[in-house]
Amino acid sequence: MQTYPMTINGAKLLDEELVRLKSIERPAVIKAIAEARSHGDLSENAEYDAAKEKQAFVEGRIADIEARLSRANIIDPSKIANDGRIIFGATVELLDLETENEVRYQIVGDDEADLKFSKISVNSPVARSLIGKEIGSVVEVKTPNGTKEYEIINFSF
Repeated sequence: MQTYPMTINGAKLLDEELVRLKSIERPAVIKAIAEARSHGDLSENAEYDAAKEKQAFVEGRIADIEARLSRANIIDPSKIANDGRIIFGATVELLDLETENEVRYQIVGDDEADLKFSKISVNSPVARSLIGKEIGSVVEVKTPNGTKEYEIINFSF
């Protein structure tokens, strides 16, 4: 079975969601189904249909999270020798050399990537160009809009 890298925080968030789904959402759906059944005819019972849909969603999400966690290779970057180089899990501060804007990204696993929270996949072009580089290095990233150059200002774990 192929494993996928995941940060400790990413695994923790999935664990928390799994606990919530199993201990709160699942029992609430079971109760809603039982209540809808008590109203009689199930063929025209919208409450029953909605509860069954919600149950399918909750059970699907539980299965998805369990599968992700079973394939996760949880990595603690603080326990990896990095020799002053950027590795998986690092939060990197960059200077866009064209616009002079500073950006900050954390390099995470595919399942955790979310640009709204400045988390980029280890497999993204930006992350691939940063891995193994040091502070002060200039990296080129090929994007659909052309090549961008960034200078690495700092990084941390």
